[in-house]
Amino acid sequence: MSNKVKYGLKNVYYAVATIDAATNTATYSTPVAWPGAVNLSLDAEGETTKFRADNVDYWVGQSNNGYSGDFESALIPDSFRTDVLGDIKDTNNVIVENAGAPTKAFALLFQFEGDANATRHVLYNCTATRPSVSGATTEEEIEPQTETLELTAVAIHNTDLDKDIVKARCNEGDTPYATWFSAVYMPQVTPRP
Repeated sequence: MSNKVKYGLKNVYYAVATIDAATNTATYSTPVAWPGAVNLSLDAEGETTKFRADNVDYWVGQSNNGYSGDFESALIPDSFRTDVLGDIKDTNNVIVENAGAPTKAFALLFQFEGDANATRHVLYNCTATRPSVSGATTEEEIEPQTETLELTAVAIHNTDLDKDIVKARCNEGDTPYATWFSAVYMPQVTPRP
């Protein structure tokens, strides 16, 4: 049975990507848990091109330029700051923002609970901006503040499929489901007999 509704963002992980510029393929580190997921909101990027002929839309083409949007969490883990954003942890365990550090690409893995399946997802080639710094005074009630990153997810080449891929998802009962957060899943092609 498939999901009728989607809710419950949880089980967020990131895995640093090493991208081969010549082939646009990636290898990934072991996924690292990112606790405190609040909201993930990504919009599809791309354009629709219409060619008019015979007084109708004779041909319609669409481009898939990935996704962009925001990921909000309770706090951004220090490991993400050092692994991806290029911050430095000094000998006193102080995290120092390195103004000259390039950010690294990463895969983002996550799960939506849903009503029938806890669907698991991976975005293969993400980049993130540094978060804004904000806070508020405590009023009569404590209201937790969150941190938000702007994310962009674009295609990466998969040699087994010989296609550029952006994301994948699987449901409970699918073969890779149990190990989804152990390593970044890469699509496989079963040879035909």
